[in-house]
Amino acid sequence: MNNTIVVVGTQWGDEGKGKITNYLSEKANFVVRYQGGDNAGHTIRFNNTTYKLHLLPSGIFNPRIINVLGNGMVINVRNLLKEIRDLVELGFSCTNIRISDRANIIFDYHLLIDGLKEEGLGDKKIGTTKKGIGPAYTDKIARNGIRMIDFIGPDFRELFREKVNEKNEELLRYNQAPLDFESLYQEYSQIANIIRPFVTDTISLLNNALDEGKKILFEGAQGSLLDVDFGSYPYVTSSNPSAGGVAIGSGIGPTRIKEVLGVVKAYSTRVGSGTFVTEFEDEIAHYIRETAHEYGTTTRRPRRIGWFDSVVLNYSRMINGLTGIAVTLLDVLSSLKTIKICTAYELDGKIIRNIPAAITDYDRCLPVYEELPGWDEDISQVRSFEELPINAQNYLKRIEILTGVPIVMFSVGPDKTQTIIRKEIF
Repeated sequence: MNNTIVVVGTQWGDEGKGKITNYLSEKANFVVRYQGGDNAGHTIRFNNTTYKLHLLPSGIFNPRIINVLGNGMVINVRNLLKEIRDLVELGFSCTNIRISDRANIIFDYHLLIDGLKEEGLGDKKIGTTKKGIGPAYTDKIARNGIRMIDFIGPDFRELFREKVNEKNEELLRYNQAPLDFESLYQEYSQIANIIRPFVTDTISLLNNALDEGKKILFEGAQGSLLDVDFGSYPYVTSSNPSAGGVAIGSGIGPTRIKEVLGVVKAYSTRVGSGTFVTEFEDEIAHYIRETAHEYGTTTRRPRRIGWFDSVVLNYSRMINGLTGIAVTLLDVLSSLKTIKICTAYELDGKIIRNIPAAITDYDRCLPVYEELPGWDEDISQVRSFEELPINAQNYLKRIEILTGVPIVMFSVGPDKTQTIIRKEIF
């Protein structure tokens, strides 16, 4: 059995990665977030209770599991502390957290600049969550960020003063009042004292764990079509949610990754701007949105609804090296008489089965559909593939045929118990 597995979103995020990760984490010794920040939102439900995570890995509820915030993340330390405190109030100890000493930090000026730049784009908005993610990654790449090791170190005061002065000059160009360094420093220094015990060399921690035969589960945030290199640029996030981001965002060499599980909804959704070929808006889209509560975990924005897109999933198969698929929210399609699957695109009269690099070309793509009969039965209580209605079985089989990747698990409801395993992979 494999001792490393990556769980990635194969669409535009919100595929149900948190649920799948939490389920698989029962067999893990470590759960690792390797990119992104609190622009992510993972919803997890068990014991009739729903939890929403933004920064903490999905194994946080199990005190046996070490939960790692990797070096590839950008971390809003104020929100991290709030998330920890909220869980502690609910009875979870949260002592099982480790934070990479190389992770970059999101400060107030990142959030302000993020919002101002987004508003300045007018009708060309990216659809950012305004969480400061882009500006923080910009500082990181420009070698102008503050890392966790600096944040908890003795020179933080002067380093932070320098950065605040720089950002105040930028804020003035937006006619914004400057930030007060002293009050911010006092708050952040208190936060640093609280989280200092969690900060460590997670690269050595994880590699040593693998040497000892421990099991590590890597948890992506957002989805592959939002990857800064592979997504529908420029309507993307600022990091690499795809499986390749694991090596860079955690310090684990690529040869040590054994399994890549792609999570895909039984239909498609997207939040924010950007091309969405299979999007539709009618009474069926409304039914799907309300039945599945398709509103952003972080933003509460209504998600755009589309049919299943095999072009997208095949693209994700290539860039992630998928070894298996987990289909979520299959139960939402119950009661639909007909279900559509996009098998190709039409671009300027030609049939294509790839995603164009140019966003102007992608915008002109039209979906080529095939239709499958739906099912009326309630499938929320099934516990095996064979218990599914024949049309639901055929729908999953068709996805496997179109992608050439086996569906190793699927879910028929939000609770952990509504997850059906077809092949053990971890």
